[in-house]
Amino acid sequence: MKYFLTFFVVLFFIYFPSQAQNKVIQHNVTKGETINQIAQKYKVTPYDIYQLNPDAQSGLKPNTILLIPQNSGKQVVVQTKKSTPSTMHQVMPKETLYGIEKKYGVTDEALKQANPFLEKEGLQIGQTLTIPSNVILKNKTPITEKVVFHFVLPKETKYSIAKQYGITIEELERKNPEVVTNLPEGFKLLIKGNPETSGPKLDKTVPVTESKKEIVTTNPVKTASAVNYLNYIVKPKETLYSLSKMAGISQEELTALNPELAQGVIEGMVLKFPATIAFSPQVKKEYTELSNNKRSSGRKKLVLLLPFNISKIQGDTVNSTAMRLKKDKFLNMTLDFYAGALIAIDSAKTLGLNIDVKIFDSQETKNSSNVAALIKSNDLENSDAIIGPFYQSNVEKTAELLLPNQVPVISPLSKDLGASYANIFQSIPAPEAVKNAMFDYMRSKGGNMVAVVDKKKGSIIQFIKENHKDVRFSALTENGGVSAENLKSLFVKDKINYVVMETGNTGMIKTTIAAMLSAMPSFKVQLVILEPNETLDTDEINFGNLTKLKLMYPSVTRENESPEALIFEKEFRKKNKIYPSVFATRGFDLTFDTMLRLSQDKKYQETIDAAATEQIDNKFEFYKKEDGGYTNKGIYILYYDTDLTIKEAN
Repeated sequence: MKYFLTFFVVLFFIYFPSQAQNKVIQHNVTKGETINQIAQKYKVTPYDIYQLNPDAQSGLKPNTILLIPQNSGKQVVVQTKKSTPSTMHQVMPKETLYGIEKKYGVTDEALKQANPFLEKEGLQIGQTLTIPSNVILKNKTPITEKVVFHFVLPKETKYSIAKQYGITIEELERKNPEVVTNLPEGFKLLIKGNPETSGPKLDKTVPVTESKKEIVTTNPVKTASAVNYLNYIVKPKETLYSLSKMAGISQEELTALNPELAQGVIEGMVLKFPATIAFSPQVKKEYTELSNNKRSSGRKKLVLLLPFNISKIQGDTVNSTAMRLKKDKFLNMTLDFYAGALIAIDSAKTLGLNIDVKIFDSQETKNSSNVAALIKSNDLENSDAIIGPFYQSNVEKTAELLLPNQVPVISPLSKDLGASYANIFQSIPAPEAVKNAMFDYMRSKGGNMVAVVDKKKGSIIQFIKENHKDVRFSALTENGGVSAENLKSLFVKDKINYVVMETGNTGMIKTTIAAMLSAMPSFKVQLVILEPNETLDTDEINFGNLTKLKLMYPSVTRENESPEALIFEKEFRKKNKIYPSVFATRGFDLTFDTMLRLSQDKKYQETIDAAATEQIDNKFEFYKKEDGGYTNKGIYILYYDTDLTIKEAN
């Protein structure tokens, strides 16, 4: 391939001896670069690059040479036939392929042929598209807008329908003057487009159900049949183009079903897709045992910034060190983490990992730290990774200072999410990610999800309604209690019925459990909680009933009795005379995992992109966030088994 490229370049300069030196630039492709990025760098269009480099349309490979026309004077174009006139278009926020094609009157096929990168990258803000004018439709006849209808379901309002499709009530009434005064169930509303024929809008053949199936059609010919939908959670790097392709419908139809897409595609969105679509499983990272991989021969540098606050301890004239240790929970947490990290460092030495470890006192409070001085006086910008500080605000400050050197900064304990920097690695899963993992699991099992939520838990109710629209809420009584009859009426025979119970009220808990136990002869049921519930640990709640219902919950840690876990516990007790706390185990897991990743023949971030890992009690499954940085989605789904043990759900 290299000889071919050399021959091509030489041949180019033979044919253009007088002008090529001034009008063409050579670009060496680096790993991960795209045609669009290169075009933006040199202020040319992707179409210009493809004209000089036809082979680039099949993909870019690192270290290949591209010929780039300079953006001054007359553009250099290698032609074998008469060039095609074209128009350029820069993609703006909220634009879709459908809208652009409609604006210029070009076909989807023609636009993608002129811009091959759309197939791989999808449509992105800031892209420069080539609009080929030779395929503009004759007479510039506009593409007919597809017709979208909606059949009114029970309890729906004009406001809820207008909001669903991203239109105003006035627009809805203008297209459907018959509903200005009332909105009858089963009414066939025109949402978008202009149907060629107008018939009676009240279609009595359409079944109208209250909550199980939503009836929406985008084809006026098939208005008599109900269309079922499934929920789909948007994955990282997915675009409106890739989503519509997966759903098998146009981008406009997908946006009509999910009006929130008009504001852009966001990871974690729950979208409505036709139920006929066979979803491919989420591309999850494979869990790898890094100690078995090939190791780097180079020596790496790891830094731990831990808040010992020694100067404060020494300057405390009121409390003795022993008294301070007894009273200061934050200091105890720090020392536990440190003790676990020391075991990890010893384990790394036993494995022969070539890593230098330095530990500094970050001297931090919630609003201050010694980080800036430490970085400056100890050349920490040359580190391969940094664990700490503990407070999120100080983590962000550290990441900001080390961003020019791209030093990974790993937040060890904070759940807070503030400013995002590309080099921050949030090692504790966010609370919302923990809850979402539970719903993802139930959904992966094809479960019927029912929620019993106390009225006082407003944030939980809002979270479920906004993020998991396929969950049905059990009706509460007038005094806020559980209606056992209503709860059981929501169960389905051919599925496992997950009851998500969120309440601290003992009466509600007992009624929910009793209703589920009485339903067990006829239905498959399992009790689920999203957050720790102290009421379940009281004597008023029968533990045996929780095991019968296999109480299930999401957790960032597990109870591990593997040989490795027992070795760590034994070693920790030997050195510290106590059992390891959750913070001590965390200190070991995070430090050992980081050292294993640094020992690989790759950069830390490359190991994060390539694989997930699991240590004693913690998983590390990092994914890149849209707004920068990485977040850990390594979460356990645990349940109470009938043998009175806690196990991990498969």
